Amino acid sequence: MRKSIVTMAAGVALITSSLTAYAEDLTLQLKWVTQAQFAGYYVALEQGFYEDEGIELTIKPGGPDIAPAQVLAGGGADVIVDWLPSALATREKGLPLVNIAQIYGKSGMMLTCLKSSGIETPKDFTDKTLGVWFFGNEYPFLSWMSKLGYATDGGEGGVTVLKQGFNVDPIFNGQADCVSTMTYNEYGQVLDGGLTPDELSLFKYEDEGVATLEDGLYVLESSLEDPAMVETLAKFTKASIKGWEWAMNNPVEAAMIVLEYDDTGAQTEEHQVRMMKEVGKLLTASDKGIGYLEPVAFDRTVDILLGGDSSPVISKKPEGAYTHVVIDKAMGM
Repeated sequence: MRKSIVTMAAGVALITSSLTAYAEDLTLQLKWVTQAQFAGYYVALEQGFYEDEGIELTIKPGGPDIAPAQVLAGGGADVIVDWLPSALATREKGLPLVNIAQIYGKSGMMLTCLKSSGIETPKDFTDKTLGVWFFGNEYPFLSWMSKLGYATDGGEGGVTVLKQGFNVDPIFNGQADCVSTMTYNEYGQVLDGGLTPDELSLFKYEDEGVATLEDGLYVLESSLEDPAMVETLAKFTKASIKGWEWAMNNPVEAAMIVLEYDDTGAQTEEHQVRMMKEVGKLLTASDKGIGYLEPVAFDRTVDILLGGDSSPVISKKPEGAYTHVVIDKAMGM
């Protein structure tokens, strides 16, 4: 393996690339644990793409008790992976997050429901219990329910929201009729648990017209005020995109690299290969390639979060929440 240093800090693996003579230090905080959802960064580290750009990268895996935005605000990272709804809500609360590259062009989120609960269409959600992830992941769901006209307080004629842990147990233990899943992760867990596709009704946020942008790269506004930092971020972004392109074209090999960096030993080859193949389907929806945030996609996400006349996630359209300065420089390098 190309990585040279593996350390542990507060139970979180800190992974760094090989030392270079004039390396620029940069720390990336992931949204979740080491898995193929973030394969491009690990591939770029392993293949030396960051090293080629003079970047000495530290990757911090996330977890259920780690909020990337808080890590960024506290100085524990220079760049984070986050979802746009969460980032915009955080920005409105006063932390000036800025999207510098949108890695995922499509949403992988969906509700996976039991047909045995009588659910065939969204009209059948009435009086059902739906498992929902929180910590910022609930925003597109709440906007969707508002669009459908469902109250989410558990009252008659609405839906009951179950605060779902980061697993799919509620669909197996009778706690929920539907659970939140990602196409590249938890849906596979549902199938591994013994349910078959014929027993399930799937509602992809993309198909329902409520998809919001997911994994993107974010920094603080202050980072963009420093020309030297902008240059470093562009090099980082260039190497990351190269890593993602490699991972998309070599999904099995990319999954194997992710497994090498998983210090917990919790991931399996079958799961990571499946995840990488599904992630490859989400990487870009732009003609300009991976990483370019299309303004129309940003506006769609904002419109969903504004929520019309009810249940808004944000109160107004944000200004300065994304920039093409870094991605344009990266693509021109």
